[in-house]
Amino acid sequence: MKATFFTLAAAAGSACAQQSAYGQCGGQGWTGATTCVSGYTCVAQNSYYSQCIPGTASTKATTTVKATSTPVSTKATTTPVTTSTPASTKATTVATKATSSTAPASSGKVSYAGVNIAGFDFGCGTDGTCTVSGAVNPGSNGIGQMDHFVKDDGLNTFRLPVGWQYLVNGNLGGTLDATNFANYDSLMQGCLNSGAAACILDIHNYARWNGAIIGQGGPTNAQFDSLWSQLATKYKNNPKIIFEIMNEPHDVNITEWAATVQSAVTAIRNAGATANKILLPGNDYASASQFISDGSAAALSTVTNLDGSTTNLIFDVHKYLDSDSSGTHASCTTNNVAAFDTLATYLRANKRQAFLTETGGGPTDSSCLTDVCQELDALNANSDVFLGWVGWAAGAFDTSYVLSETPTLSGSTYTDVPLVTQCIAGKFH
Repeated sequence: MKATFFTLAAAAGSACAQQSAYGQCGGQGWTGATTCVSGYTCVAQNSYYSQCIPGTASTKATTTVKATSTPVSTKATTTPVTTSTPASTKATTVATKATSSTAPASSGKVSYAGVNIAGFDFGCGTDGTCTVSGAVNPGSNGIGQMDHFVKDDGLNTFRLPVGWQYLVNGNLGGTLDATNFANYDSLMQGCLNSGAAACILDIHNYARWNGAIIGQGGPTNAQFDSLWSQLATKYKNNPKIIFEIMNEPHDVNITEWAATVQSAVTAIRNAGATANKILLPGNDYASASQFISDGSAAALSTVTNLDGSTTNLIFDVHKYLDSDSSGTHASCTTNNVAAFDTLATYLRANKRQAFLTETGGGPTDSSCLTDVCQELDALNANSDVFLGWVGWAAGAFDTSYVLSETPTLSGSTYTDVPLVTQCIAGKFH
C-alpha cells in the first residue's frame, strides 16, 4: 500500500550506485544515488524530490533547483521503498473468518472523513529510515488547508504523519526533541483548532527504525513504548487525538508484532490516555484485503486495554485502487468493494471496527472518480463497522504529485481537486 511507494531512501549510498525501486534519486541537497535499478526511471516530483518509478530505462535524476514549494514524494513522500514488491501490493481476495451476518440498520454514513496532511513524514522510507532533515513542516499552509477542508467541504478528520526520528531528533529511545516536537504540535493544534472531530497522530516508520524491525531484532519494545508514553502524556487530555501505533508494518512476524502493539497500547493507557482511540495496524502494509488472510486480524484481536476490554481499539487498514495496490499510479483498476464487504462481515461477526486511514487515486482521473467513490459508498453502507476514511494526501505535497489532494489557493479561495469534491468529501455528505 502506500507503503511501497514513498520511498525517500534517503541514505542510499554514493551517486555511482543505483537506487532501488521507488527510492529517492534526486532533489535539492540529495547526495545519494541518481540512477535507478533496471526497469525504473528517475523522475522529478518537485525541486526537493525525485523518485525511481517503473519505466523502461534507468536514467539520471534531473537537476533540481532551490525552491520554496514543498517536496512531493510518491504516495509517499515519505518512505524508502524496498526492492521487492510488498505483499500488500497484491490484492488477494481474503477469506472471511466467519459466520455470515446480516448488517444491522446503518446510518449510511461513516463518522469520520478527511485528508492526510503530509510533510513531517517526508524523508522516511519503507525500511524505516527517516532523515530528520528530509521532514517538511506543512506549517501555516497545512493549517490553512485543514481550515478550508472543514469549513468549505464539511470534512472532520486529518491524519498527521511524522517520522519517529524527527520527533526525537534521531536519538533512539530518547526524549521528544523540544524544537521538532513543537513544530509538530503546532500542526496538531492547528488540526484541533480547525474544528475537526479527529486528529490522527501517525508514526510513519513501517514498524522499523533504520532498517530494523521493532521488537524483532531492532529497537526494543521498551524504546518504542517510551515514544508512545511521552506522546500519550502530552495528549491524554484531548480524546479528539487518535493514536495510530504505526504506519504500514510489513514483513513482520505478526505474532511478535501484536506483542509490540500490546506493549505500546499498555504504555499509552498507563500514561493516562484512557479515552483516546488507538489504531492497530496489521502486516502487509496494513492491507485491508489481506487483514484476515495474513493473520493480522487474529493476532491483533488479542490486544486489550488495561482492564482486558477492547474499547476504542480500532483496526487500522489501508487500500489503494491502482493495478498493483501501491498508490503510485494515476489510474484506478478496482473499486475494492468486494474486499471491504468481506472485511465488514468479519468485523461484524467479531464485534470490531476498522478505520481506512489511507486511500486515494489520480485526482482528476475518470477511473478513480468512479472507483474511489464506489469504494467509499461501500464503507458508508457498512458504517456500523467502518469508522471512516482519510484520503492520501495533501499538506506539503505539490499539486503535481500523482495522488495530490492539495487544494489550490488563489487569494483567499481554495479550489479542490475533483477526487476530493466528488468522493472524499462528496461521499461524506
